Amino acid sequence: MPLTRREFLRHSAVASAALHAPTLLAQVAGQRPARDKSVSVLNPRTRVPVGFIIDDSTCLVNLNRFTMPQFDQAFGGANKTYHRNWREWPHEIPDSFVRKFGEWCADAGVKGKYSIVPYPACVGRLDRGLPGWTQRELNESLELVRTVMLPNWDIHPEMVTHSRVIDTKTGHPYPDHSLKFMENWEWTTGRSADEIADYLAYALRILKNVGLPCEGVTTPGGFGNKALPQLAQASLESVRDVFNAEIPHYFRHLYSEGNESVAPRVEYARDLETDNPRCVVSIIGCTGDWTGGWDNTPPDGVDKFISPDGKSGRMVDVIERGEPALALAHWTGIWWNGQELGFKVWQEVVRRLHARFDHLHWMKLSEGARYWAAKELTRIERTGNAIQFYAPFACPDFTIEFTVAVNAAPRFAAGAQTPVPLNETQRRLDLKSGLWHRAGERMTCCFNLPKGSSQLQLG
Repeated sequence: MPLTRREFLRHSAVASAALHAPTLLAQVAGQRPARDKSVSVLNPRTRVPVGFIIDDSTCLVNLNRFTMPQFDQAFGGANKTYHRNWREWPHEIPDSFVRKFGEWCADAGVKGKYSIVPYPACVGRLDRGLPGWTQRELNESLELVRTVMLPNWDIHPEMVTHSRVIDTKTGHPYPDHSLKFMENWEWTTGRSADEIADYLAYALRILKNVGLPCEGVTTPGGFGNKALPQLAQASLESVRDVFNAEIPHYFRHLYSEGNESVAPRVEYARDLETDNPRCVVSIIGCTGDWTGGWDNTPPDGVDKFISPDGKSGRMVDVIERGEPALALAHWTGIWWNGQELGFKVWQEVVRRLHARFDHLHWMKLSEGARYWAAKELTRIERTGNAIQFYAPFACPDFTIEFTVAVNAAPRFAAGAQTPVPLNETQRRLDLKSGLWHRAGERMTCCFNLPKGSSQLQLG
């Protein structure tokens, strides 16, 4: 079975990085504050973040049906991957399935990211109408995303079309049908951060026009693969500019095997102790597309995520090392031409995860980005029985651990406010904001970290 586009790019990126690491891995971490080594910032509530990243989704349009012939033309017919009988595939992924999927995930507690391609395969702009569907049908589809998906999912543009590159000055695709003007392949190579930011902003504005808020972006295929520093900077600038997002993030990378860290990477941090701190967070997936390929290839099955006994599988490996386990799927494979093969795989994955683990914490990508930004960019100082924090970004469920000799309940104060006692919990896994737990001399505290100054008093 051929690799999916993102798996192929992941493998090629790892191989290239070994040879060209200074070029491809040139994102700058930026500022990092002083941190008292006796205080550790743990995962939120001492749990392991998990999430589901869905690519290639949009309103109504069955994206693979329309992108397949465009990809085939870009390769001049030389790539057999794109010789599928796409004419037999349905034009539409119905909203009834979006509702079914979204409501099931909400009941199961699943959170993550759901792409909305703004101008899917050049069929039509979501803010101007989709040829083949009535305006009422499009409006109802957008409202479904707002009401069913938005509570538990970040919405990302997956560039503009997920196929041909749009001239942002004219709003039309470039006349060049080659790989050089396809979003998935070569267009970003050699482009400046400003050029890429202009393109991302074009996509973001379409979603803003239809009332879909965004704090991040997803790259289609190889978009930005050879312009990683520029992509990171462009994500930071465009998402801040269009949506005024405090902590922009982007999904470009995944590692479906091996020991490479899949924790979010906080990049280009600066101005941390000003009123306008800045950073961008790179979100990293940890699985391949094993729910059914974007092009309706058969699913690889549940076991690659997690085995029947819950003892092995890629998500198990990542969860057991305490890093965020973000699974990947493509919406077209989840629906799988109406057979819902990928959805069935994912339902079983979730069942096995919940049967095996009792310490998972489902999070949207924006929630994970905020937590990691606070984790890495909060200044922490300890003087006697007090721990001081200066946070450029507020963060719920901020969780720290440290050694303490005094036997007294900790008190937390934001700024100059009166300290408020935290409440003790006997079970570490029951931690949530406002609670603390003690095991011997180790104390773990969980609280809502405010932006700016705050203090934890221990005696």
